[in-house]
Amino acid sequence: MCTHRPSCPAADSLEARVVTAHTVAAHPEQGWNLLCDGTIVFDDTGELRPGGLVVAPHRVPGAHLAMAA
Repeated sequence: MCTHRPSCPAADSLEARVVTAHTVAAHPEQGWNLLCDGTIVFDDTGELRPGGLVVAPHRVPGAHLAMAA
């Protein structure tokens, strides 16, 4: 699926994919992007990989969020 050079590693290689995979279809109005390796990345940081693997959102606990004064 990936056509750029160098081509992306497999979608199961999380660290390498995050650095090299490119967005091929963006749908911000729906909250998701399709990457060139077939992964769908959601605005809440969750993912759906080509093989059907679901990666849960990586949320920051509320206590660590900055608050305006």
